[in-house]
Amino acid sequence: MSTGRFITLEGGEGAGKSTQARLLARHLADLGLPVLVTREPGGSPGAEAIRRVLLEGQGLDPVAEALLMFAARRDHLAATIRPALAAGIWVICDRFADSTRAYQCFGQGVPGEVFGRLSDIALEGLAPDLTLVLDIAPDAGMARAKARGVAADRYERLDAAFHARVRAGFLAIAAAEPARCAVLDGAAPPEAVFASLRAALAQRLGLPDAA
Repeated sequence: MSTGRFITLEGGEGAGKSTQARLLARHLADLGLPVLVTREPGGSPGAEAIRRVLLEGQGLDPVAEALLMFAARRDHLAATIRPALAAGIWVICDRFADSTRAYQCFGQGVPGEVFGRLSDIALEGLAPDLTLVLDIAPDAGMARAKARGVAADRYERLDAAFHARVRAGFLAIAAAEPARCAVLDGAAPPEAVFASLRAALAQRLGLPDAA
């Protein structure tokens, strides 16, 4: 059995990652591919417990946050992602390591060398086959997030300058790794974003644009 492919969706608050993950999962299933949708922080029992600390906690040191993110990610990889890929399943992950770099490094000032050391330990060289960055202006994204009617987590409550740094971080990551990353217009209607997403899959991974 061949190994699966690993696709991640990244972007700021309200970019539409969860919506596109669901649409992508349906598209892959229509193509006859086995698929798993997961998320970060989370995706395994241990990582979900850490997620609650991260999203509900207050006053965490940024390096401590990065450590917790990578602790959750390591458990997620061991319990969910690597076994699925080895079984030939295509894994779609709503956020992955790029979110830690954008939020904790660009957003909160964690040094890049700290991120690099944690990545080496936790990921052991694993990287997504394709990362889809949904780009949206922070004010538009936050308006969408508020419209969901769900209580804001502590990242959503941070100021506009923080979210601007996060957006700049995602765009810098994509610019530095164009072979892995594709930037899509997250401000477009969901069906238009998904059309761009399918086109990226066809170009980057050789999948048909339609089932």
